[in-house]
Formats: sequence, C-alpha cells, structure tokens
Amino acid sequence: MAIATKISTFIEKASWIRKMFEEGERLRKIHGADKVYDFTLGNPNVEPPKGFDEEFSRLAEHPVPGMHRYMSNAGYEETRRAVAALLVERSGLPVTAEQVIMTCGASGALNVTLKTILNPGEEVIILTPYFVEYKFYIDNHGGVPREVWTDRETFQLDLAAVEAAISGNTRAIIICSPNNPTGVIYPAKTLAKLGELLRRKEKELDREIYLISDEPYARISYDGEDVPNIFRYVDNSVIITSHSKDLALPGERIGYLAANPRMKDAGQFIEGAVFANRILGFVNAPALMQRLVARLQHSSVDINEYQRKRDLLYDNLTELGFSMVKPQGAFYLFPKSPLTDDIEFVRIALKHHLLVVPGAGFGAPGFFRIAYCVDSRLIEKSLPAWSKLAKEVGL
Repeated sequence: MAIATKISTFIEKASWIRKMFEEGERLRKIHGADKVYDFTLGNPNVEPPKGFDEEFSRLAEHPVPGMHRYMSNAGYEETRRAVAALLVERSGLPVTAEQVIMTCGASGALNVTLKTILNPGEEVIILTPYFVEYKFYIDNHGGVPREVWTDRETFQLDLAAVEAAISGNTRAIIICSPNNPTGVIYPAKTLAKLGELLRRKEKELDREIYLISDEPYARISYDGEDVPNIFRYVDNSVIITSHSKDLALPGERIGYLAANPRMKDAGQFIEGAVFANRILGFVNAPALMQRLVARLQHSSVDINEYQRKRDLLYDNLTELGFSMVKPQGAFYLFPKSPLTDDIEFVRIALKHHLLVVPGAGFGAPGFFRIAYCVDSRLIEKSLPAWSKLAKEVGL
C-alpha cells in the first residue's frame, strides 16, 4: 500500500461534507449550477465587511517595511493586543497579548492546543453531534476521542453524561457554541454548572481538565441571543476561533487561541503552544492577514442576512413537516431525518438535486445537516424540490 494503513482507513471514514460537495460538482456538470441546490459546505457566500477592503487597500498603498517577514511564532504584538482587548471586553478578565497566539485558522489552533496538552492515550471528550475533524485532530496528537451525547431533543449539554464520562484519563473537553452542526448556544447558566463540575472533578482526580471552546461562530447569533464568554465560567479554558465565518475569510486561514488568565500555569501553557505552533509546521499565522484583522476585531459580516436565510428555510421546512431545533446561531439547520436511515434519506434528496449531509457524518445518525450560508435565491429556488422530497418520504 502506497499510504499508511491508518490514513487509508481514515479516508474511508472521512467527512461526508466533502463527499456530498463533490457529488454536487458532478451534478452541476450534468444539470447546470442553477438546477442543483447545494447545502453541504459551511463556506460563506457573503463578502467580507467593508472595513476589510479598506484595510487591504491601505496596506497595499502604504506597505509596512518588512511586513512579509517572519515574526514571533505567537504572532504580531499589535494583533495580539487587539484580540486581547476584545476578550477583556467580553470576559471582564485581564487578558493580555501574552495569553494570545495567532494561528492558521481554528483548525490550526485546535491542533496546537491538543499538541500542547495531550499525553499519549489521554482522552478528549467531544459532544455529539460534533464536527467530525475533531476525532482526527485528537488522533494527530496521540489522544483518544470519547463521544458523549448532548440532549437528543434540544442538543443542550447533558451534564450528567459529561460527568459520567470523566475519568482519571480525561485531559480535555471540546465544546462548540454556537454549535456546528445544530446551531444551539449553550447558556451562561449551563456553562457555570459545567465550570463547577470541572472544578470538582479536577480536585477529585488531582489533575487539570482543559475546556477547549471552539468558537468560529461566536459573532453569528440571532434574535438577540447572547453567546457567553467561557473565561467567566471555567478557569482552565482555552478559546479557539477563526475569522473564517465572522469576517467571511475561510480561505485566508487566520485565527487565534487564547488562554484564560486564571488558568493554572497559563504561562507554561502558552510557552508550550508557541513551541507547538512552530514544530507542527504552521510556524506563524499568515502575516498579511494578521495585520488586516488587527483593526477588525469589532467588525462582522451582516448577521441579519444569515438570520433571514435561517427563517426562510426553517419556516418553509417545518411547514412541510420537517422537525428540528430552531438554530440560535451559526448557519446550519440539523433536522431529524424522516427516514430511520439518514444516509438513504440523503440519497433520495439527491434525486431532487438537493445536497445535504447525513447526521452520521457528525456522529448522529437519524439527522441531517443543511448549511444555509448560500445565496438567498438558491434557497428560494430550492423550495419546490424540498416540497417534492417531503412528499416522497411521507411527510
């Protein structure tokens, strides 16, 4: 075999998201792009906010000498100060630039964090449904994923299940709020209880348990919903995020990780994470993007546009008989599959040129995911196809 057995096995289990996206490419070539309704990939169709273009133009017209050279592996001081200032606003804690590392997106930040904290064989709890890459990232660094279901009706945290899963081998828990794929937000009251639970278990087991908060959708929330800052509730916590969603820059691979200033041995964690950022081959986050986002920490894409798309799809699909939790943030719907076999349901949807991702791809058979970060006209044009699909599967 030309490649490692493990990688060959992982490819077989790899992301349904990409598989369905590639199926969409095939269908578009046959039927034309206007007749294929692709809801597979969380790839924002909106453009970055106006401030991004202004900053881009300013740097192009007035380049900073040496702006494309290496810098500290942690990133530019100016950018880290800007991030820290925002976190001070949101957490009320004295976050400084020394507790921030600029990274190659949230995926880079997750890998850096896991590399820093994991010993071989230690467990990381992931909450089902989950972003499937978590399992591969954990394996990258010798860890073992431990799947724990959220509440199957609300997708909110099941704290009793989390507590039952924690053992003397637990090193971390990953949460994502607003969540991919469900769109739910974990409220402050629940996060406070989670913090109490982790403090109690740390004392009982005499070991640190890190809470890794994956937050690329933290600025995308609807109906006035607040996205609580995890630093307020869990001392041994790390915030992971990227500007892929809030600034619509997924291809630029720019994000950061931040350590809670109340973390035990925060300085040692940051030292390890800076080292991991280098030896994993990231070296540093993209220089140009660091300079651009430094002045955009309070900017965002138009959230109202995403909310209109959510409402358009949610209202029409629930009227057709589809059942789902109404998302509070992010840009996904996660309905129950009308068929027990969600993969079969997805295959039937393909007949109507509707591309969605089976819940099995997120560890949650019996559901399917719709990414509505697409053009509104595509959503509107897809509605007759949804109606035909609903009839075919008995809704």
